[in-house]
Amino acid sequence: MIEISNDNRVRTISFNRPEALNAMNNALYWASADALAEAEADPTVAVVVLTGTGRGFCSGQDMNEMSSVASDSRGHGFPAFTNCLAEFRKPVIAAVNGIGVGIGATMLGFCDLVFMADTARLKLPFPTLGVAPEAGSSYTFPALMGLQTASYFLYTAEWISADQALQAKLAFRVSPADSLMAETHLVAKQIAAMPIASLIATKELIVAARSDAVRQARAREDAVFARLIGGPANTEAITAFLEKRPADFTELPID
Repeated sequence: MIEISNDNRVRTISFNRPEALNAMNNALYWASADALAEAEADPTVAVVVLTGTGRGFCSGQDMNEMSSVASDSRGHGFPAFTNCLAEFRKPVIAAVNGIGVGIGATMLGFCDLVFMADTARLKLPFPTLGVAPEAGSSYTFPALMGLQTASYFLYTAEWISADQALQAKLAFRVSPADSLMAETHLVAKQIAAMPIASLIATKELIVAARSDAVRQARAREDAVFARLIGGPANTEAITAFLEKRPADFTELPID
């Protein structure tokens, strides 16, 4: 489910479901959470780079599993993955090599630096799925992008180009696709040369400043998501996706 490589105290964790554009199923959530936990505990790792194999960075929740019960004995891996990323004690850099949809976009709110390929795009599809924002994005995206920009993309589910992400301060740098990883690793190695204890202390201060707000946002999101999942709009969205037709939300009840 993932590929791991190490270079000069930089660990690269690659989501590895290229046939599904690295859509997150339960197995990939847990594999990613485990990989983050291992990197955090490894004293030889100073910086983590997250990226995807193939054409996608992460195309969001696997729709075939969206309403299913988790098969893993540990439960659903979404909270484990987001908890690991939100509370990760070392610098995390995202190298967005292709499309990032849903969690593939919202996870960027927990990354310290975001590099994007000039061909990459992001999407917050929540209204088209009949649900609401997740992974703390109701707080992190307005904090990063400003209220009106975040509201536009959260309400409309429009694609966000790499240049728009850069302008909105969701991305730190946009690179040509063929040099994305080289430019990302150049900065990652620059950071990794610093004392790990200092990096951890700095990250702890950054996380502490936002942790209460993010924790409260995620609790609100989880409650709203639980209310909407399986509801009329969400059911119509999933049915339309599986039937390969446009969803029709015009006649659905509000409550």
